[in-house]
Amino acid sequence: QVQLVESGGGLVQAGGSLKLSCEASRRAVATSATGWFRQAQGKEREFVAAILGTDGSTYYADSVKGRFTVSNVNAQNTMYLQMNSLKPEDTAVYYCARKANFGLGPLDRYITWDYWGQGTQVTVSS
Repeated sequence: QVQLVESGGGLVQAGGSLKLSCEASRRAVATSATGWFRQAQGKEREFVAAILGTDGSTYYADSVKGRFTVSNVNAQNTMYLQMNSLKPEDTAVYYCARKANFGLGPLDRYITWDYWGQGTQVTVSS
């Protein structure tokens, strides 16, 4: 079991920045992935970004590429999502997730991920 706790959400104006944190109870291993998803009201949960195991490879949804950056400090069991140039359409609950084996199923499908945090609200005003 892995417990994940997000923090850093809040209210920001369009064009602003926020940095989300995810603290895990267990360190990532080479075969795992840790990532971020988001769910806007009335919409399905969607992939945002992921970072693989211990090699640091990153993946992004097209909608956030160039604006968001995912990173981790494995020694601290912590992952970050730096969000810049925020838009109102980025408003959602953001979830941290861990996938035990990134080779099993596509990264961008939430049903293939194994562990989830409770979520943190990000609201971007226009």
